[in-house]
Order: sequence, then C-alpha cells, then structure tokens
Amino acid sequence: MKVTRRKFIQISGAAAAGLATGNLGFDLSPVMAHAQMLKTKYAKETITICPYCAVGCGAIVHTSKKGDGRVINIEGDPDHVINRGSLCSKGAGLSGLVENENRLLEPMYRAPYANVWKQVSWDWAIGEIARRVKKTRDADFTKKNAKGQIVNRTTAIASVGSAAMDNEECWIYQALMRAIGLVYIEHQARI
Repeated sequence: MKVTRRKFIQISGAAAAGLATGNLGFDLSPVMAHAQMLKTKYAKETITICPYCAVGCGAIVHTSKKGDGRVINIEGDPDHVINRGSLCSKGAGLSGLVENENRLLEPMYRAPYANVWKQVSWDWAIGEIARRVKKTRDADFTKKNAKGQIVNRTTAIASVGSAAMDNEECWIYQALMRAIGLVYIEHQARI
C-alpha cells in the first residue's frame, strides 16, 4: 500500500482523535436512561398576574404543600390571553420578589424629624393610616360648592392605583375612594 503524505496526515489525525476521545472517558456503550422528578410535581399551582407593569401578563406560581407555603417556581401562564406563557425579564424574576431575604415583612415607621425607622405592628400601621386619612378628609371636606350644589368631596387627598389590579379590584378600589370623597384618582398604567 502506497501512502502519500496527505493520506499519512489524514490517518494520523484520525488516530489522534480516536485516542483523544478514548482517553477522555467517553463510553459509547448503551446506558439506562431515567428522568428526574419535577420539583413542581406535588406543589400547589396558583394562577396570578405579574405586578410590575400595566400589561397584565399571567403567571403560574407553584408553592410547597408542606405547610410553609414557600414559592418553588414561577413561570408564564401558557393559557393566558396576553402573554401566552412568555414573561419579560422582570416577570421572569418574580421569585426574587417573594423569596428575598431583604424583603420587609413588617411595617416600618419613621416619626417626623427622626432619622431612624422603627418596626411597628400591622394593627398600629393600619389604624394610623385610617386616622390620618379621616383627619385630612374632615379638615378639607367640601359639602357644597359655591353654587350651593351638594358635592361631598375632598381635594386634599389623591390616590394612585395599581396597574396589576383586575377590573373587579379596580371597581372596589374606585368605589372606596369615591365613598370617602376623593376626586383626584389616578391609575398607575397611565403615568
């Protein structure tokens, strides 16, 4: 067999490649394949809406059934009419909103002229908000306008809603704001 220089280089290259792959631990013999169990197999599935912008993309949240309610996985809802299962980068990072060691779980309060925030109870915070809303409303409440027409309004309080609310939540929110006399009611989606 006459071996040319070109043929010798080809044979040498093939032999070197064979030795290299053989020594790297490649085993081409058949193996038993097995699938890993999904971490969401025994999780509770809840459908929700992404809270970040006014688009209203649907998301599926998987939580642990072990009693701790920890979020295991968040993904786009493929059945949702808006996003069809896809999420933007902020929506894809929703688990960071829930599972964040720096997230505040209790309300904080900083008194006027104080330089330190202190932790307060939920009952105190909700009560304080209600007292301040009532005090401001009562101080600026207008029962009748200059023409003598009944208006029952306050212009000292404004409200900015949330783009993550659905229509039913927006209706309840609007009804509450109108019931206490607000006229400056805005929605975050248009800001």
